[in-house]
Amino acid sequence: MSFEGKTAVVTGSNSGIGLAAARVLAENGASVVLNSFTNSDEDHALAASLAKETGRAVRYIQADMSRPEECRRLISEAGQCDILVNNAGIQFVSPVEEFPVDKWDAIIAINMSAAFHTTAVALPMMRAAGWGRVINIASAHGLRASPYKSAYVAAKHGVIGLTKTVALETAAEPITCNAICPGYVLTPIIEKQIPDQMKTHNMDRETVLRDVILVKHPSRQFVTMEAVTQTVLYLCSPAADEIRGTSISLDGGWTAS
Repeated sequence: MSFEGKTAVVTGSNSGIGLAAARVLAENGASVVLNSFTNSDEDHALAASLAKETGRAVRYIQADMSRPEECRRLISEAGQCDILVNNAGIQFVSPVEEFPVDKWDAIIAINMSAAFHTTAVALPMMRAAGWGRVINIASAHGLRASPYKSAYVAAKHGVIGLTKTVALETAAEPITCNAICPGYVLTPIIEKQIPDQMKTHNMDRETVLRDVILVKHPSRQFVTMEAVTQTVLYLCSPAADEIRGTSISLDGGWTAS
């Protein structure tokens, strides 16, 4: 598969799923725009390193996904957006009655509203180019709820609704919009939680993984980064031309129960 001549913008892509998706798109010929809210030398060095590794044009554009005007500026500054991967996200855990209002607002803004703003600017570019893919990295929590994650669950459910609406609005065009709903992926964020969970539950690493973190996965296995990135590639392929408004679950059986 080759995306020669196409540009992919991946939000929240200086680590984890976003960076992995950006890498695989570059490896398959796309020019890539990396993004996060920081603007460090390391961010720009990461883009340069990925460009050297893949032989593709890779830029880093700073934009805070909690701010509507910056979400829109990201796409405008990219100049072209054939593939949009809305990946940026944050998490906070608290009972509803104690949930800090600022955390609720930030999670809704970054995890849901940002996808609306970037998509709104990207769609005219895709129409002008005659082709486009919008891929929203949602979550199993876009289909199932868990306690103490009210903002995250609400935002990810909203992303699923946005995905369906955009798919219907582009149904007569060569532009598709779909969501990927991973369960637990062993990202740096999850890796950092493991020692705390070991201490809290007085368990070894393997027991924490099996009985605490992966308890909702009937498979008791993490979703691999490769599974997510290969799904991104599939949704960009001609085989997925008529996959529209779908949520693809990669969750070890979580949503089957």
